[in-house]
Amino acid sequence: MKIFVGLIILAAAVFLAVTVSHATLYTAQLLGSNENPVNASPGTGFALVDIDTIAHTLSVMVNFGGLIGNTTASHIHCCVLPPGNAAVATMTPTFIGFPLGVTSGAYNHLFDTTLVSTFNASFITNHGGTVASAEAALAAGIAAGEAYFNIHTNVFPGGEIRGFLQPVPEPATMILLGSGLVGLAGYGRKKFFKK
Repeated sequence: MKIFVGLIILAAAVFLAVTVSHATLYTAQLLGSNENPVNASPGTGFALVDIDTIAHTLSVMVNFGGLIGNTTASHIHCCVLPPGNAAVATMTPTFIGFPLGVTSGAYNHLFDTTLVSTFNASFITNHGGTVASAEAALAAGIAAGEAYFNIHTNVFPGGEIRGFLQPVPEPATMILLGSGLVGLAGYGRKKFFKK
């Protein structure tokens, strides 16, 4: 009976963690092994993306290095399940101000998602025909794990390193989930030592 109660407490903690979380912050580890087709690039990177459909902003931050080729473009592709390939969702030919012609660098930019220029024109057309519908489609694609951050180079025109965006749990969610697990572990420990 006590084990059953402990499992109910754990399930409730997980349920609360999931329902409390409204994360809009996403991260991706950028690697050649995440590309399709896979490549042997030693390049690595880390992307952090925050999409806010209330403030109508898209924040993009990335650090990368060790590329074989020189950068030619970078953007977010959407919407396909891993490890598929999808069309470019954000501005083309590349993010404005993204460092080009380099093998390492950093980028940080805040986009206004009410502007046509933030999106690839074909992404707007294929996702409802308006900037608002494109913003909603991109937000939904990112939330569903169907969007990836890609860095293209002259050696790998289709992309040298990429990573599918995954949600970053909010600190409150992690605290709540951790508390539930610690409580359950403590409960199990007491039961073990009573025997």
